[in-house]
Amino acid sequence: MRGALYDFFERDHRRLEMLLDKAIAPEDGFDMEAYTAFRQGLLKHIRMEETVLLPAALKLRGGDPLPIAAKIRLDHGALTALMVPPPSKTIIRAVKGILADHDLLEERPGGMYESIENLSGAHAEELLAKARITPEVRLQPNQTGDHILEATKRAVARAGYNLDDFS
Repeated sequence: MRGALYDFFERDHRRLEMLLDKAIAPEDGFDMEAYTAFRQGLLKHIRMEETVLLPAALKLRGGDPLPIAAKIRLDHGALTALMVPPPSKTIIRAVKGILADHDLLEERPGGMYESIENLSGAHAEELLAKARITPEVRLQPNQTGDHILEATKRAVARAGYNLDDFS
């Protein structure tokens, strides 16, 4: 069943895709204003899923997590780590690649959004209201250095990807 909760999160995916496309449109680099809006939006989207949707699913399933919850969380960790270094062609390719797989896990029939909407029934509107009031994530400046890149590579690897494959 596709209801308001599903539609809200799916629309946010499309909004984030448009922001990322705008951020990488300039031929001579990145539109940092659009990229910052993308980072802010992605991190808030992840926060909504981590603090509203996944805990609700756990509760509604009597303490049993959704079968895809672990993969969703690993992807969230990888995507969050990819927001730490400044954008580069490799970082952007990795973000796009992971998001393509990740968004499918959430949007496909029987995926996270449909599962939670089916589980929550009359409580779906309550979950949607909680998601809508989720505060913005306080952005930190992008960080550079070998240790940042290595930590990012490890987070991406935990999610089943190899950052070097996106070079």
